[in-house]
Formats: sequence, structure tokens, C-alpha cells
Amino acid sequence: MVEKRVQRRLAAIFAADMVGYSRLMEEDEEGTIARQKAHRKELIDPKIAEHDGRIVKTTGDGLLVEFASIVDAVRCALEVQRGMAEREAGVPEERRIRYRVGVNIGDIVIDGDDILGDGVNIAARLEGLAQPGGICIARSAHDQVRDKLEIAFEDLGEIAVKNISRPVQVFRVLLDGDPSPKAGGGTLSGLAPSDKPSIAVLAFENMSADPEQEYFADGIAEDIITALSKFREFIVIARNSSFTYKGSAVDIKKVARELGVRYVLEGSVRKAGQRVRITGQLIDAETGSHVWAERYDRTLEDIFAVQDEITQSIIGAIAPGIVSAEVQRAQRKEPAQLDAWGCVMRARAHIMRFTKENISEAKHLLTRAVELDPGSATALGELALVHHFEGAYGWSGSPADSHALLGELARKAVALDDTDAAAHTTLAIFELFSGRHDDAARRLQRAIGFNPNLVYARGYLGLTHAFSGDRDATTPCIEMAIRLSPNDPMLVLWHTISAWAALGAELYDEAIEFANKALTVNSGFADSHGVLAASLGHADRLAEAEATLAEYLLRLQVPDLTVNDPRLIRPFKLPADQARFLEGLRKAGLAE
Repeated sequence: MVEKRVQRRLAAIFAADMVGYSRLMEEDEEGTIARQKAHRKELIDPKIAEHDGRIVKTTGDGLLVEFASIVDAVRCALEVQRGMAEREAGVPEERRIRYRVGVNIGDIVIDGDDILGDGVNIAARLEGLAQPGGICIARSAHDQVRDKLEIAFEDLGEIAVKNISRPVQVFRVLLDGDPSPKAGGGTLSGLAPSDKPSIAVLAFENMSADPEQEYFADGIAEDIITALSKFREFIVIARNSSFTYKGSAVDIKKVARELGVRYVLEGSVRKAGQRVRITGQLIDAETGSHVWAERYDRTLEDIFAVQDEITQSIIGAIAPGIVSAEVQRAQRKEPAQLDAWGCVMRARAHIMRFTKENISEAKHLLTRAVELDPGSATALGELALVHHFEGAYGWSGSPADSHALLGELARKAVALDDTDAAAHTTLAIFELFSGRHDDAARRLQRAIGFNPNLVYARGYLGLTHAFSGDRDATTPCIEMAIRLSPNDPMLVLWHTISAWAALGAELYDEAIEFANKALTVNSGFADSHGVLAASLGHADRLAEAEATLAEYLLRLQVPDLTVNDPRLIRPFKLPADQARFLEGLRKAGLAE
């Protein structure tokens, strides 16, 4: 029997997916379905037909379309996205229906009315890389359309995508309102103008006698670029631009001027036998000073495992380092000179002091940041956190209103970018403090999927487990957060979370040890004093418990606090854990 030959053909593939579909359906199921149907009937389907596309399949929140021409596919994507922006312009930001679109050209396998293969898979991955309302295309598509359509592109470099063996070079289509391309070409390589910190990662220098180590040195730098790109707070120059300096003597300030960046990361790799030494240094190009420098010595038992470990260590060090440098930069400016990003950075310095006055000042700065840039998910997320702290500690007129604002602002941040790990983490905090522990844990796992190096997500997943009464699950989350960033200002929170978990497990001496570690990092965080006072009470160290309780009340600025005050409610899943915390404070001397 002759085996049936697999049918193949070359095609342009258009993959689209609605941003925040689950959230929109949860908030207004009937309205979302009606609006989506109207967009399909009046805009999307007619545009596909106009450009000779064939809708292969649809899902609740997306569709897959085949075109014979890549030019038609990209032109259709442009007209759909521009049309959607016009149709949704009058809808509040958090309720807008927006699509991400990925376009690829490649060989496909025909399976009845369906299409399969890498060409389809890459289009789907490109869609996931696009911004809400945006379009990403592969290099193969870019090369075909760049001289045929009056549009410009931003080269995002080669990106490793799931289930595809080789990195895909990705280009973002610059739509109306996006930065214009640099003169002299239709592609914008590297930096789009922004107030956010910008970084160029240069190719690491191979200092070994073995030329075979060149790929390892390049791999380290490429992995760092990919990992840094997942932080929405940074702009990372594409590999194609930063690697052009490879093999030449580098003048850091000149590189920074040419690429338009504030920070440059350079490094080297030296191999001797089965040992390798990797060095890295992050330089503030404006001052020429070192923000961070480190050396790593490893045994090359598994070269890919070493590459992953070093990348993770470098990211864990330089991401907080850049933020710290940006905070210092913002503090040197006059308040009136601050842009939206500067307001966010200055606010962070106040937030980390954890006092009522500093939280209030942070709220003022972040409110201004949102006014200056309503589309900043970072500013919205930070403002949400400020309302969270005000509500949790009773520093606002209405804790319930503060909690509601936390949820509202966090949802807006997610709506702006559904793949922003930090935004999802903030929304998870709202879910946790609403008593939805399982929802919070799932969202935090999703955030970690978007950015495995986001310390913030790892730590708050630990908090979710701690308040769920699962100390065994808490520990690895906190250990990973500390491993990723061992000198992070957030260490005060991570040690406090370990103390909460130990208190829940009735390991009072361990809880005391972790709480004291937290206070060594930052003595201003009220909950470190609270969990310490309760643990000391249970450990019958009553004199110390009484003194710590006094400090706790001082930090909360509530001298008349009683055991039944709602400001002492923490999001414990088990009532017994809340009762244990209050009983410890009672033993420390807190009034009924």
C-alpha cells in the first residue's frame, strides 16, 4: 500500500489573539461577546476577505488566517490594528478590546481545512511577543515587505521561542504614534526614545586560546539580552546592534552615544581545562562609574547549565542595580524636573522606608507619574502598591477603598500589557488580600512564566504559600528570590515572609530568627516587628515581646491598637493561623 504523500505549500500565516480575554469576559461576558462579534463582522472579517485571506480556525479569543501573499497578510494586519484602535478609542483603557498579531511566511502542512507546521507555530509565537494592539513579524516576512509597504520596523533581534529549535529574528511593526525610524533606513535597530533606562549588552570577549569557546561567550551575552528584555522597566538594545562592536577596542561612552543608552554591560570568558571564569561589569555611561562588577568561577560539567546559572546570577544582580542607580539619579533632580519615570524611581525610595509619611509622598509622586504617562503599567502598578500599603496598615481614610483601588489599578496595568510579569504580580497581591489564595498562586506562576527572573513574583508566591499555611512551599520560593538577588532592598520582605511561615508552623525560634534578619536589613517595616512580637510572645520571652510590640505600634502609628482591630487582619487562609498571630500579640501585652 502506497503511503499518502503529505501535502505542503508556502503560505503567509496571520495569528491574532485578544489581550486580556478572560478578564474582559469575567467583567462583562455578554458585552464582550457582542463587541467582539461586531468587530469581526464590521472590520476584521471584511478586511481578511478584501486581502484574499482564508480564516482557518477561530477560538474564543483569537483566529488563524492563511494568505497567499505576505504583503497582503501584513497589509491586512495593519488595517485591522488601525481600525481596532479607532473603533475602541472612546472605550475606557481597561475595557478596550485589543489584539496582538504575529505574521510569518513559511512552509505549512495541509491537514484537511487545517494548517500545521513550524510556519504556523512561529506565527503564534510572534503574536505572543507583540504588544497589545501591535504586530510582530519574522525576518522572512520583513525581507519580503520592507520595500513594498510604507511602514517602518524595530529590530528586536533574535529571540528564542518555545518549541522552535533556532532563535527567530523578530521585527516589530511601528504603527501610527510609534517612534519614527532613524533617517536612512526603514528599520529602527535598537533604541526607541524613552525615559526608561536603556541598556546595551556587548558581546562577551573570548579570552581563551580555544576559538571553540566563542559560541559560549556569545551565548552568555545573548541569554542576558533575552532575560533583560522580559523586564518591562528596561529598554534593551537588540543583539544585531550591540554585537557590531565585537572584536574591536570599545570606548564605552562612544558606544553609549551611538546606541543611545545609559548603561553598558561588558564581560569576558576565559577557559582553562574544565574550568571557566566569567567576568561582567555594568557601567553608567554618563559618569563612567561601575554600577556592578562580579567574577564567576565554574566547572564546565554541563556547559548549558553553567550558561543558565551565570545568566541568572548576572540578571539577579544588575536588574536591581540599574533600578538603584535610577533611584539615585531621580533623587538628584529637582521635583519639578521629574518625568514620569523619574517620579516612579523617586517614589520607590519612599516606599522602601515603609512609613505613613513616605507612603503618602510616594502616592503623590506616582499620581503625577500616571498623569504624565497614563499608559505606564509600571507607574500604575507602583501606585496600586501604595494604596495596598495604606489600606493594610490603616493609613487611609478607608482601607476598603484602598484595597479596591489596588485592584482597579492592577487590572489597568495588566490590561495595558497582558504579558507584563510585574503587573500580574501586583494583581496577584490584590487576589491574595481578597482571600483568593489559589487565584493568586496561579497568577504568580503565570508571572514567573513571563519572567522567571522577576524576584518580586518569586517572593510574593512565597507570601501566598505562607498565608496559605504551607511552609514547605514557601521556603523554595524565598530561597530562589534571595538567590536571584542576594543584595536586594526587598530582602526585608522575604525574611519577613519566612518568619510568617515559621510562625504558622509553630516554629517560634525560627520565626524570631527570620524576623530579626528582616529588621537587620530594614528596621522600618512594621510587619517584621509584628511577627517578631507574636513569635516572642509564644516563645515566652515576654520582656522582649513587650518591647517589640511597643516598636510595632510605633511603626503603625496606632498607639491605641487592640487585639480586635481590623488593621491586624492578615490574609491567612486558615482561621487558626490568624488566631495564632493575635494570641502571640496578646501574650506580648496587646490590649483586648
